[in-house]
Amino acid sequence: MNAVNMDTGYVNYLNEAEKLDVLRWTCEALGKETQFVAGAYIEGQPGDIAALYRKQMDVIFSFGGIPILFQTSRLREKTSAEKAAVYAAVCRGFPRVLAFELGPMFAPNGEIFDEETFRRLMDIPEIKGIKHSSLDRTIELQRLALRDAHRPDFRIYTGNDLGINMIEYGSDYLLGLATFAPKKFAERDRLWETGDPAYYALSDALQYLGNVRFACRFLRTNTPPQCSST
Repeated sequence: MNAVNMDTGYVNYLNEAEKLDVLRWTCEALGKETQFVAGAYIEGQPGDIAALYRKQMDVIFSFGGIPILFQTSRLREKTSAEKAAVYAAVCRGFPRVLAFELGPMFAPNGEIFDEETFRRLMDIPEIKGIKHSSLDRTIELQRLALRDAHRPDFRIYTGNDLGINMIEYGSDYLLGLATFAPKKFAERDRLWETGDPAYYALSDALQYLGNVRFACRFLRTNTPPQCSST
């Protein structure tokens, strides 16, 4: 599935008119029958949180898109119940919404939820899945186990560019890395679907690409002395 107005380093630099242009171009390019995901980003905007999200979601939905909710730092200090209540109000009445769980190494407004918050978000029927971007396999595997036990139809889209084989464990992927070599990722998918052992060599090669591109960002966040900006 296509995704637009999504990655940090993009959506946070777009004004409302530019985001609207992207939605229009996407709809024109894909046609009305092809689904796509589009980011709803409200960080830094004053006003009621739910109203701000819903305004953007209405626009995304009018173009046939599925909204995905970028986190806002305004909810970070809230309790699990308070966060879930806001998300429930934001999503009420929409047929399909995705959420974001974005590590702070990607964006300062990001947050890796605690387990209670994650479970509460799964209890919101309008939220059909979440993109998990912690770069931590252990956390993502815990998310998958909780999903399997609590709401098996809930989708977890991996943003772990340091573990692109998470699809083997039950994640779907929504990776920025896939835009580096989309044809090779498509080939990888076909090989995995058919059980072709060539999948492993290609997957390893693409993982090396992910390690080169994203490992430095991870190290700067977790152990700064080990990695320079070059």
